Amino acid sequence: QVQLVESGGGLVQAGGSLRLSCAASGRTFSSVAMGWFRQAPGKEREFVAAISRLSVSRYYTDSVKGRFTISRDNAKNTVYLQMNSLKPEDTAVYYCALKESGGLSNRSPDYDYWGQGTQVTVSS
Repeated sequence: QVQLVESGGGLVQAGGSLRLSCAASGRTFSSVAMGWFRQAPGKEREFVAAISRLSVSRYYTDSVKGRFTISRDNAKNTVYLQMNSLKPEDTAVYYCALKESGGLSNRSPDYDYWGQGTQVTVSS
């Protein structure tokens, strides 16, 4: 059974940083692509970043390019999202997701498993 557990969310002032972690179990981690999505109140879930199995490829939504970095440690079965220069509009619940086959995607239906989410709140 696949399980994804996010951590690292919290309250931070604008301009600050947070690092989210997502620990995965139940799959050979190095054989799957991983992604981060977020959902703000009253809005649809949106793509943030994705990383390929061996970290060769990374993909970001335009609004976070240059501020966020996705990475993974296959030995620890963990994917990370380093978030710098945070803005109030980054406030959302952040979810990690696992994609069992194929390449990177920014579409949530392409992902097979989801974590429970971690809240990120950026104050102005």
